Amino acid sequence: MGKTMVLTDSNFEEVIKSEKPVLVDFWAEWCGPCKMIGPLVEELASEYEGKAVVAKLNVDENPQATARFGIRNIPTLLVFKNGEIVDKQVGAVPKSVLASKLQAQVA
Repeated sequence: MGKTMVLTDSNFEEVIKSEKPVLVDFWAEWCGPCKMIGPLVEELASEYEGKAVVAKLNVDENPQATARFGIRNIPTLLVFKNGEIVDKQVGAVPKSVLASKLQAQVA
């Protein structure tokens, strides 16, 4: 079963340059909506195992990556392809919305 990768300021750059699309969930422990979509992100990690990288970054513990992408509201989910942001979602949304953003980059 797939599992989300834990991102930090130190491994962020390396991970987003993956040959596969990368979905990054910017979250925090105290964020209610983050807790709502957390399980959905985990499910996507399983469903897209081998096709995409699904990762989470705790904004409180990783200020550099958070500031670099101007993350002000969480959850924010960014989709990267070849190290570039290709899609963005701010706020909690149904899993189908996240899946379609990821699927668009996998195809």
